[in-house]
Amino acid sequence: MGEYRKLWWTLITVLLVTFSILGISGVEIYKQAPPIPAQVTTTSNRVLMTSEDILNGQTAWQSTGGMQLGSIWGHGAYQAPDWSADWLHRELLAWLDLAAHETYRQPYAQLNGEQQAALQYQLKTEYRRNTYNAETGTVTVSERRAKAMLQTADYYHRLYGDAPELRSSRDNFAMKENTLPDASRRDDLTKFFFWTAWAASTDRPGTAATYTNNWPPEPLIGNHPTPENVLWSLACIILLIAGIGFLVLGWSFLRKHSPDPQAPSADPLTQVGLTPSQKALGKYLLVVMALFIFQVFLGGLTAHYTIEGQHFYGLDISQWFPYSLTRTWHLQAAIFWIATAFLSAGLFLAPVIHGGRDPKYQKLGVDILFCALLVVVAGSFIGSFLAIKGVMPAELNFWLGHQGYEYLDLGRLWQLALFIGILFWLGLMLRAMLPAFKQGGDKNLLALLCTSTIAIGLFYGAGLFYGERTHITIMEYWRWWVVHLWVEGIFEVFATTALAFIFSSMGLVSKRVATAASLASASLFMVGGVPGTFHHMYFSGTSTPIMAVGAAFSALEVVPLILLGYEAWEHWRLKERAPWMKAIEWPLMCFIAVAFWNMVGAGIFGFMINTPVALFYLQGLNTTAVHSHAALFGVYGFLSIGFVLLILRYIRPAMQFNHRLMHTGFWWLNAGLILMIATSLLPVGLFQFQASVSEGMWYARSEAFLQQDFLETLRWIRTFGDVVFIVGACAVAWQVVLGVFHIAPHAKAVKDAVHVP
Repeated sequence: MGEYRKLWWTLITVLLVTFSILGISGVEIYKQAPPIPAQVTTTSNRVLMTSEDILNGQTAWQSTGGMQLGSIWGHGAYQAPDWSADWLHRELLAWLDLAAHETYRQPYAQLNGEQQAALQYQLKTEYRRNTYNAETGTVTVSERRAKAMLQTADYYHRLYGDAPELRSSRDNFAMKENTLPDASRRDDLTKFFFWTAWAASTDRPGTAATYTNNWPPEPLIGNHPTPENVLWSLACIILLIAGIGFLVLGWSFLRKHSPDPQAPSADPLTQVGLTPSQKALGKYLLVVMALFIFQVFLGGLTAHYTIEGQHFYGLDISQWFPYSLTRTWHLQAAIFWIATAFLSAGLFLAPVIHGGRDPKYQKLGVDILFCALLVVVAGSFIGSFLAIKGVMPAELNFWLGHQGYEYLDLGRLWQLALFIGILFWLGLMLRAMLPAFKQGGDKNLLALLCTSTIAIGLFYGAGLFYGERTHITIMEYWRWWVVHLWVEGIFEVFATTALAFIFSSMGLVSKRVATAASLASASLFMVGGVPGTFHHMYFSGTSTPIMAVGAAFSALEVVPLILLGYEAWEHWRLKERAPWMKAIEWPLMCFIAVAFWNMVGAGIFGFMINTPVALFYLQGLNTTAVHSHAALFGVYGFLSIGFVLLILRYIRPAMQFNHRLMHTGFWWLNAGLILMIATSLLPVGLFQFQASVSEGMWYARSEAFLQQDFLETLRWIRTFGDVVFIVGACAVAWQVVLGVFHIAPHAKAVKDAVHVP
């Protein structure tokens, strides 16, 4: 550890404390998850459903695309309703109408205010009362509620089928006709939807809040923010302000300063000969760009579905490529190309770490990993298509088709194969890294890089800790280990350390500064990032302590992002450190963009939906899409493109970036992202926020609200931003293609000479 002992112990302490909190809180989640009743019966002991029916409904929901078609408890896609909120509101209205006819012989809408208020009081009393018997595992509902459930189930049975009277609704929800062809599975689906609504309307024993902390907003039964929600929202803001203050005070102590070293006259990385494994990375870069372009065009198609529903400029393609499928491919392609770019960066660095040479059989390993990647990508895409098309047998769907969970949609077999591939990559990295520790010199930066590499290899495995019929609350716990902790935490540390290693290897910054900055950054990222995972789970069937942990620590997540303006300036300053830095101007510009979007997308837009009271009304609205687009592409997208361009520059040393192409690519990508957020996603999200506060979540996600002319116009306007973004993406991709197939001048001369008659 040497002079970095304090920084290492700070990081170790942070990791021990935060992962302990994550683990202890996980036990709380397992214990306090909303019960799945063994039976739901009426007061006359008529059995309405069993736990098997509910779990069968969960698997039926997964097979239709799950979170890629509407959402459950706010997690999922934004075009169709949140099924939990929608079911609950429809059932409440059905109950009120039944009660009005039984009591006053009139429809509820025709009653006077006093009569409606009396029925609403009865409604709230009945629905908030918890009738779950822990000894028998039975939930008891009134005969009136059973009738309301039956009416609501009939609507969903017809909606997920091909009932002609609901065709316009399916079109507005971007659902294909006959979304779930099997009538018995539609019956099961309605039972799962009922259970999610039951948990969202029934008070948790010993509290005055539902199992979902009163989410969704539903005035009819008093689903408003709890006092704890408001309390921890205030605490969140206070901790943010305090964290920023302590950060400004402590950053100078954590960060070691030293004068910049004299930049070498030539780029040191170009002085080391390329190894066979590095030369083999060209095909990785092509796959990254192919998946990138595929994802971008799918994003345009998916966004257009929010306007025409089942059509693309009049063409009915939804029966083959429905919204749920294109959104699945869109998100999976993003995960694949970003992860491939990170793996490529590691494989490029491996020989550099190994003294400029490949470990034995390294190129063979790189080629095997590439083939495995193609199999996983193709297999998962084909599996998703067959599952959503309804071709795949139900018993195979989870393993080969579609898991139904956002970002982890790929079938379990492909997920396992991907995990094995990542472990194989980890082996390729370690066999280059471990021997380097035997060499002399300061190895602290290498140790941190090695640790983050191991974490990338292992943490994806958290997604294997749930199964097809795992309780959805428990599944969410493990899913966010991957989506938040693996992607937003571990990747962040790896990227920071890898860039520090590259810049120090170039002689642009001293190894001492690079090491201290990386260790301090890792501590800052992880102190809020690990327990901050729970800010995604405020309303996913967790208890108040989980909300408290998530709110407190996720506020600290934002704190280090304040420093990223300084990081952007530092990267910008590197451009002038040596004349040869001109050759990597565009990779450096991408890293500058990463710092900007980290501050804006992850920081500002992230905190916008971060506090419990804000997320109570914003969860599942387009404001979430603002954060996800700005953070996922703005940060990890630009970071991946920067890695690709950096690798390309070194594996094709004679190539020069086309300034016009790169200028178009870089600035149009940024402009397109700003346009799609500022002209569509953010305004639509803010209008939805107003609707959520005033009427309830059911209305903010309803067709009656989203199909208003002015909101449809805003979604049309987004097309301009999408086109600008697509042009930028194509320009960058074309530059990479030209670079990979670039022939060095001397090699071209030899080739021409060979063909001289």
